[in-house]
Parts: sequence; C-alpha cells; structure tokens
Amino acid sequence: QVHLVESGGGSVQAGGSLRLDCAASGNVFSLNVMAWYRQSPGKQRELVAHMTRGGSTKYSDSVKGRFTISRDHAENTASLQMNSLKPEDTAVYYCNALLRGGVETWGQGTQVTVSS
Repeated sequence: QVHLVESGGGSVQAGGSLRLDCAASGNVFSLNVMAWYRQSPGKQRELVAHMTRGGSTKYSDSVKGRFTISRDHAENTASLQMNSLKPEDTAVYYCNALLRGGVETWGQGTQVTVSS
C-alpha cells in the first residue's frame, strides 16, 4: 500500500507560477508511474502529466511548455512546476501513482485557482 499527500496548491493571478508536491509513503518500492491529474467542476478528471520510473514523461497538450513534472526517487516525491498559469488551469489537482502489479492510488487533491 502507498499513501500520497499533495501540497502546494493555492491562488495565483494569470501568468503566475505554482509548484505542487506529492509525497509518497508506505510500500514505495512498488512505485512505477507517478502522475498529476486535475478536475474542474462539471468536467471529467484529466491527465496533466506523468513520469515513469525510468524518467519518461507525457504531458497533455494544454500544459506542454508550461508545466514540468519531476520525481525525486530518493525522497519518493513527485512535483509539478506550473508556469504561465491561465484561468482555465483552475482545478483540483490530484497526485496519482501506478504501482507494480497494476494497483492505482490517489492523493486527496489540492485546489489551484488562477484569477484573470
């Protein structure tokens, strides 16, 4: 079992930056892919970015060039640096981990609000 805790959400004006952090605890040796998702009111949860254990990354088209995902394997953390934020980035952001064996786990979510 792996437990995820997000931190770093908040409010910022358009064009600003925020950094989200996700700390994993528990059976961290089973961590494979770590990802960030987001969900806005009335919309489905969508993938923002993910990074495999080997360092491969994938970004949604809407955040490419603005957001950067990173992982610290020694500290068992995953971070999302968000630059040039837009009002449409407003959402609850969730940390997600895919464990070896296919088990998936989620953090509790952190609110990001971008005002125009």
